[in-house]
Amino acid sequence: MTNEYDAIRPYAEGEMKQALDSLLGDRHFQAILNGFVPWLPKTIRNGVFRLAFIGVDTPLKFQTRFMKPVVKRLIRKATDGITFAHDKIEKGGARYTYLSNHRDIVLDSAFLDVLLFEEGFENTVEIGIGDNLLIYPWIKTLVRMNKAFTVHRGLSARELLESSKLMSNYIHHAVNVKKENIWIAQREGRAKDSNDLTQESVLKMLALGGEGSVVDRLKDLHIVPLTISYEYDPCDYLKAKEFQQKRDDAKFRKSKQDDLDNMKIGIFGKKGRVHYEASPCINEWLDQLAELPKTEVFGEVAHRIDKAIHANYTLYPGNYVACDMLSGTDEFADKYSAQEKSTFQQYLQSRLDLIDLPNKDIPFLTERILTMYANPVRNKLKALA
Repeated sequence: MTNEYDAIRPYAEGEMKQALDSLLGDRHFQAILNGFVPWLPKTIRNGVFRLAFIGVDTPLKFQTRFMKPVVKRLIRKATDGITFAHDKIEKGGARYTYLSNHRDIVLDSAFLDVLLFEEGFENTVEIGIGDNLLIYPWIKTLVRMNKAFTVHRGLSARELLESSKLMSNYIHHAVNVKKENIWIAQREGRAKDSNDLTQESVLKMLALGGEGSVVDRLKDLHIVPLTISYEYDPCDYLKAKEFQQKRDDAKFRKSKQDDLDNMKIGIFGKKGRVHYEASPCINEWLDQLAELPKTEVFGEVAHRIDKAIHANYTLYPGNYVACDMLSGTDEFADKYSAQEKSTFQQYLQSRLDLIDLPNKDIPFLTERILTMYANPVRNKLKALA
C-alpha cells in the first residue's frame, strides 16, 4: 500500500500477526481478557487466542472469525431484531460510500457489517474513527484490525486542511483501488437531538480527493444515503444530561471517561427494534447539479441526502408518543395504543431517574429526551411533504 496512508489506514494483508502480538502484549487488553475468563491463566488464554488466529491474515477474515460472532451476540442480547432494506442498491461488485445518520459510536458500522454479511454482499465497510476515541494503544490496534482508518481531531486550521486532504485521498483510494466499501457519518459526532443533518464540511472533505469537478469527485465515491432507526437510544439520558451540563456551564467538556461510558452504554444498552435502509446511490441525480455554481453544489447535495435519509426513517410508537407529549395534543394518537403510550411514558421516567446531576432540571431534561424521539417524525413528514 502507498506509504502516504500509513498513518491513518487499517492494517493490510500480512500485518495482522504483528497486530495480534501488539494486542496480547498490552496490559490493558490483558486486563479486559481477564475480565471475561478470569479462571483461565494468561499463557493458556494467549495460546487459545493465537490458535484461533491461524489463517487470519486480513481485516476481513478477522471480522468474519472474531467480530461477526461478537456482534451477532450483541444483536441477540441488546436488540429486538435488526432489519435491512437494500433493494435500491446492487449486491454484486458495486462499491459504495455509505453516508448515514449517526446513532452509536461503535455499532452503527458494526451492525452494518453483519447485515452485509447476512444479506450476501461481497464485502464489509472501512470506517473512519476519531482519534479522540482511541484512548489506549490497544483500542487503536483493535480498530485498525477491524478495517478502521483514523480521523484526526483537534487540529489547527492548516493541519485540518492537510489531514482532510489525506483522508479524502485515502477514501477515494479505498473505494476505487482497494475496492472497499466505506461507512462515514453525515456529520462530525452524533446529533444529540436526533435532528440528523448532513454537514457540508463532510461533503467538502470527500470532494478534496479524486479528479475533475466537484460532481465528478463525489460521483467517484458512489455515495449511498443510509438511514439508521433505533426504537430506543441507550445513550438518550446521557445526551440529555450533557445538554444541561452545557447549558449550565459554557466551558463544560466531556472527559475521556465520559466517552468510554458512552461507548459502553451504547454497545450494551437496550435498543429495541433497529432498521437500516439504503437509498439509491446519489450518482443517479448528481449530474443534474453539474451546472450549479461550485458554492451551491454542496448545499444542494446535503439537502437531497437529508431528504433521502429522513424519508426512510422507520418510526416506532414511542416516536409518535413523544411528538404528542411535546405538543400537548393527540395528533398522532392513531399511531399508538394506550398500552404503547404507557410503556413509553414509563421508559421516559426510567431514563430521567438515571440522570445523576445535583441540580436536575426535570422539565428541561424531559423536553430534551422527548425531542430526540420526536425529531425523526418531524423530519420524515417534511421529507415526504
